[in-house]
Amino acid sequence: MSTATASKQECIDNCQECQTIVSDMLTATCLAEGGDHVEQNHVKLMLDCIAACNACVGFMSRNSDYHAHYCKACAEICKACADSCEQVGGMDKCVECCRKCEESCIAMAA
Repeated sequence: MSTATASKQECIDNCQECQTIVSDMLTATCLAEGGDHVEQNHVKLMLDCIAACNACVGFMSRNSDYHAHYCKACAEICKACADSCEQVGGMDKCVECCRKCEESCIAMAA
């Protein structure tokens, strides 16, 4: 397996994990906690992150010539989501997966 293929598969895996963790945190933690956890901009960032990760997986899985554009956007959205989750607090799992996804998406966008 080439390095590019390995990196792409790692990015797909990271995007899938991020999508799953952020979805779970949103429904199981944020909605239950209320307060800052359900602040409109925070929830929108989480939903954007879920959608961006999903789009990235699709574009990379089908070897689209446009995957780098989506990976660049996904990296930016994951960073914003991680920053928001960090600010809200008590969302370390979310912060960690978003940062990992951001890193691999930056590599795929290059």
